[in-house]
Amino acid sequence: MACSRKTNRAFTIIIALALAALLSKKLTRDYPVEAGGAQSAAATDTNRHARDGYVGDAACRPCHADKVDSFHRTAHYLTSRSPDESSVLGKFTPGSNVLKTSNPNLYFRMDERRTDGKEPDFFQTAVAGTPPETTSHAERIALVIGSGGKGQTYLYWNGDQLFQLPVSYWVDLGWINSPGYRDGVADFARPVTPRCVECHATYFDAVSPLLNRYNTVGVSLGIQCEVCHGPGREHVEQEASKPASPSATAILDPARFPRDRQIDLCAWCHAGSGWSLLPEFSYIPGDPLDKYIDLPPPDPNAPLDVHGNQVGMLKQSRCFRSSNMTCLTCHDVHVTQHNLAEFSHRCLSCHKPDSATFSKASHPVSDNCIDCHMPRQETNLIVFDWNGRRMRPLVRNHWIKVYSAIRAPVANR
Repeated sequence: MACSRKTNRAFTIIIALALAALLSKKLTRDYPVEAGGAQSAAATDTNRHARDGYVGDAACRPCHADKVDSFHRTAHYLTSRSPDESSVLGKFTPGSNVLKTSNPNLYFRMDERRTDGKEPDFFQTAVAGTPPETTSHAERIALVIGSGGKGQTYLYWNGDQLFQLPVSYWVDLGWINSPGYRDGVADFARPVTPRCVECHATYFDAVSPLLNRYNTVGVSLGIQCEVCHGPGREHVEQEASKPASPSATAILDPARFPRDRQIDLCAWCHAGSGWSLLPEFSYIPGDPLDKYIDLPPPDPNAPLDVHGNQVGMLKQSRCFRSSNMTCLTCHDVHVTQHNLAEFSHRCLSCHKPDSATFSKASHPVSDNCIDCHMPRQETNLIVFDWNGRRMRPLVRNHWIKVYSAIRAPVANR
């Protein structure tokens, strides 16, 4: 009986890999398809042709070096990277590179391998069974997802199909089971969809009909300048020609968008995943977002989660409904922002002391409005099993209001 149990556990990885193959055959695109089930070739060709106008951040640097350098330190830019010793935060040294699970016959080992003095490769290996009767399966970390402010997860290629790896990294805890993964199971089968990478990269070329199949060349990582400013080739060429008085700059400035279009740009990735109506990566800033993505209104009877729908929560706020504020009222995406006093000064620009918009007369003027009126709270959308507990990260609530009871933020419970 004991031998049978060990054998069954050892087959965990094999079963997960079989599921990956099965899922790959069943998953199809969400946006309109032609008869026969393939994505519209016209839509694909149009999207690829539109990418010809994009030139990358290197073309912005000659004129905007300071802004590019500053932006490249932000979480937006660092939200996806190639793996190297600086981008992968977890430790690979013996004693720090193992994640034990609730299954005594399964653990994960993180390995760093160097070949002929080249840059290291990083691997996740699942080891099942009891020595000396063990089986293992390893996959190379191909992409790092997440800036590392809170944590990061990792993706791997199986041919031209993209999957999430079962082990992630959390700053407060170290190596952990990836969010939503069952503890004690080696699951390499979770496909990474275009709508997911659309909010963590500048461009992936999705290939039909599989939902997680991509062209492995031409991938553009990180959120780069043109994601918000639109294609820059015409702008770069125009500026290089030095016209005496150009009638237009041929580049988009989100700060000049109408309020709804400003909100749409942020809602693209901060209002839930929604349903794609047109191919991912085809959205042009300044266009109405509802042409590209169907974002159903939230259920009025269901609580909004603090993660993933910051725009929805902001729109519930009296501050938003009683003013013309947008996300850019408080956020400068070109710089790293962590100073709560600076954010609080933005609050005080409208809620001036001794004015009708300020709080009660007895309320002191504070340099931290944020922790009371936009507290960090647990999310139910990112949940991971760790050391026998279900952990939920703390995320900043964007519903600005008076909260009846605010406790000091804690790392996790």
